Amino acid sequence: MDLTTVSKKIEIGNVTINSCVSLSPLAGITDFVLRQLIREYSKNCLLTTEMISSEALVQKPECNISYTNNKESPIAFQIEGHKPELMAKAAKILEKKASIIDINMGCPIKKIVNGNDGCSLMKNPQLAKDIVLAVKEAVNIPVTCKFRLGWSQDSKNFIEFAQLMQEAGASAITVHARTRAQMYSGNADWSELAKLKGEIDIPYFANGDIISPETAKKCLEISKADGIAVGRASMGDLSLIYRIEKFLNEGILIPEPDLKERIKMLRKHLDFQIAFRGEETGIKFFRKFYPSYIRNIRKGAEYRHSLITELNYNNILKILDEVSLNA
Repeated sequence: MDLTTVSKKIEIGNVTINSCVSLSPLAGITDFVLRQLIREYSKNCLLTTEMISSEALVQKPECNISYTNNKESPIAFQIEGHKPELMAKAAKILEKKASIIDINMGCPIKKIVNGNDGCSLMKNPQLAKDIVLAVKEAVNIPVTCKFRLGWSQDSKNFIEFAQLMQEAGASAITVHARTRAQMYSGNADWSELAKLKGEIDIPYFANGDIISPETAKKCLEISKADGIAVGRASMGDLSLIYRIEKFLNEGILIPEPDLKERIKMLRKHLDFQIAFRGEETGIKFFRKFYPSYIRNIRKGAEYRHSLITELNYNNILKILDEVSLNA
């Protein structure tokens, strides 16, 4: 890929994203804290919230999961559900906070699809279309969708599905290059996404297995996508999206953070979680992040186990100091 051909901005409806990189929504991960820390590095990427239940939001409009501030823009709020009217109400509640409303049609988790939400909507394209139509009618900001290649290898319908979402009024889509049956196993098939080029007129983002600036470039080359969505790889490297942007836009490859840099990021992330949620809750919430920050090091499993089971903040800092010195 000629790096000079990479678009430095993407038009999503009437919203301009001065980047071709977005933060993919991750349930229980892409909360206010993680988004704020990523924004400190990347000023232009599209941030996306964790998945928000439309039913829960309508019942409790001021739920903590929808918290934001005026420093996150551009930001997409992702909602999930299967009832068009409820989805429209949820979108309306979030409209003042959001730059974009994103609709989850790709979550593969059993409890989500068993409730007819997430990727199960790919088996009911008409309902998916009705949801987009209802949300589009309810808000005056762009509406986007995130889905997969299809339900299974034998039922890949992402091209027809994308065309239907565009017809309903979606301003952009993100496609995870796996089927629901694959969950997160195997490799993302970026080559499948190239089939979308010329079939839709709206921008599309490629998602799946983007873990470095080099894989981001390769994904864009193969998928022919307008942009990429970065997911779990951002958990242990707050600078990843910025490093990808720097490589795609300027050809500058910034090295991956070393262990000491990751520990510094970890401590800042942990402190922010404690400030946001309180000490006990923040420490417990943060347990899921240790494996991403502390990886590929000697005695890594021991350190991770110690950190995950420790609830005393000062003891956590002592373990982190030991990791920095001895790993």
